[in-house]
Amino acid sequence: MSAVLDVPGVSLRSDHLIALRRVALAAQSAPVLAALPGGFATRRKGHGLEVADMREYVVGDDLRHLDRGTTARTGRLHVRQFQEERDRVSLLIADFRPAMFWGLRRAFRSVCVAEALSLIGWSVVESGGRVGLLALTAAQPLIVPARGRTRGMLDVIGGLVEAHQGALAEMAAGRGGDPPLDQALSRADRLVPSGSELVIASGFDTPGPAFDDRLDALARRRRPRLLLVTDAQIGRMPQGRYPIRLADGRRLRLRLGGVASEAETHMRPIVGRATLVLDAGESVEDTARRIVAGAPAEHAA
Repeated sequence: MSAVLDVPGVSLRSDHLIALRRVALAAQSAPVLAALPGGFATRRKGHGLEVADMREYVVGDDLRHLDRGTTARTGRLHVRQFQEERDRVSLLIADFRPAMFWGLRRAFRSVCVAEALSLIGWSVVESGGRVGLLALTAAQPLIVPARGRTRGMLDVIGGLVEAHQGALAEMAAGRGGDPPLDQALSRADRLVPSGSELVIASGFDTPGPAFDDRLDALARRRRPRLLLVTDAQIGRMPQGRYPIRLADGRRLRLRLGGVASEAETHMRPIVGRATLVLDAGESVEDTARRIVAGAPAEHAA
């Protein structure tokens, strides 16, 4: 890879994404109730298989839950209470198509995608959940099966770095275009079980004609969560075609610019779904705070 591309904000390093664990935990100022749709996984009493507590029998308790050992030891009837099993599984979907390799300030949008998903992934595994990865590129997608604990998150980070490096090299060589997002998401529902969360971080460029239907199909048994990664500075530029030069000397013209107020809005609807807007020019600490602040609103949408 060219040395021009091997700089912070353009390339992706695993140690940087690993260090985001501390940033993710620091940004969580208050716990999210597990009873809310899409809330963080916690353990609560219910009809699971794992014993959560022991207490004295009261009229109406299920006699099948009597604990013989405690009853014999104390001489009073005691019943077991069980934990309801609530497994949070999140599939992190990273858009590393060529259009994401762009940025005017701190980092490329593709780098912000990896940072945002890492922040969310660390929060998931720290709360007892499992994370997997679907990295979308101009070539074949990279898939990391969902696993829990730190090991699972390290596998996801390895996949993010590998997919990003490959996509960056392909983009710099001028190979490949942006495949429609609706086609790229076609296998997402087969990678995680029903009830899982799908976190899609993208610029939503070239969504494809069936993107709306694809999201609706995914939402029937899973919970899509959309993150729009942009660069607010682009919205402040006059609309037009701007020349850029690649590392190999080739020249391209990209259409940029738009309405600044839209680029700077924290929430924006995409195909009728509330979408959190992240600015690639912001610091990772600001991104982490925005993710935490925006999560309840997204889940309630």
